[in-house]
Amino acid sequence: MASSTAGGKAALERVGESVPFTRRDWGLLLVVPGVILFSSFMLYPIFYLFYISLTDATFAGSVIGGGAELTGLDNYVKLLTDSQFWTSMSVTWLFVAVSLVIKVFVSVGIALLLNHARVAGKRYMRAIVIVPLGFPAIFTITIWRGMFSDARFGVFNVVLGRYNELVQWIVSGIDAAVFFASVSAPQALLVDIPIGFLSGRWEAFFAYVVTEVWLAYPFMVIIIVSALQDVPRELNEAAMVDGAGYLHRFVNVTLPAIKRPVLFASILTGATSFQQFLIPWVFNQGGPARQNELIIVYGYREAITFNEFGLSAAILIIAIAFIGVFMYFAVKYGRLAEGVDDS
Repeated sequence: MASSTAGGKAALERVGESVPFTRRDWGLLLVVPGVILFSSFMLYPIFYLFYISLTDATFAGSVIGGGAELTGLDNYVKLLTDSQFWTSMSVTWLFVAVSLVIKVFVSVGIALLLNHARVAGKRYMRAIVIVPLGFPAIFTITIWRGMFSDARFGVFNVVLGRYNELVQWIVSGIDAAVFFASVSAPQALLVDIPIGFLSGRWEAFFAYVVTEVWLAYPFMVIIIVSALQDVPRELNEAAMVDGAGYLHRFVNVTLPAIKRPVLFASILTGATSFQQFLIPWVFNQGGPARQNELIIVYGYREAITFNEFGLSAAILIIAIAFIGVFMYFAVKYGRLAEGVDDS
């Protein structure tokens, strides 16, 4: 039996020596169909978009029919001298940074709560957390737009009105309790309503951020909860024996263990925030006066409203370049590729 097995192995080795391909070559050959599909659906549109950015295309027919003329880097030069481009780029990066910081803090806090030993019904709460992922984004964003309505009877304006009433009620109670004294509600504690959430620049920016956090936090919570479940319990128990408090254990034990999953989720949601289109467009089309026009909205408006397809393509190419650079440095300096076998 042993001799027959050895003979079979020897035969296979002779066959392998006669085949011109090595195991690595076969692996590369099997990858080729996937590379072709990826190139067809991803790389070709990017290269064609870059070609359009080098032309003076001003309507859809010139893009599809090839009637546009090459203008070189004129569109890129025009962008670099356009104040609206820099306004759009700066507000986009500000939106990414602010929303990302809030998403990380909110998601880590919720994940810690859902993973705490004293919290009852954690399994059901985790199921509830991911419910927002099941709704279409356009539906959710439309609901939030209604909540941020500028009208006095908008949801958030009504809530702020109730807050004013509560402050005045507390102050009136103090006034009734303190005899011979007239107490009025400090103006600093009251809110002037209605607030134009969609008509003011920073009010609208705040509305964008809140909605973006709502859309992204379920994904981040799922990632962080999974990471928290992999933190060795022995490390926390050893820290407790040494007298470490909860905050000390979180900073020195939990946080280092979940750092890479949190960074991974942050990179993905940050790239998504950079490409955000629906929130500003549905809320107020990047207003007021194009002050909150995120980069994708800027590119869309140049193509659809002003028929500047070449300029719009240049905007999107720059956006793709920024996303690529952001992803590269985030993965490199975040050391997310450590442990991956390059052989």
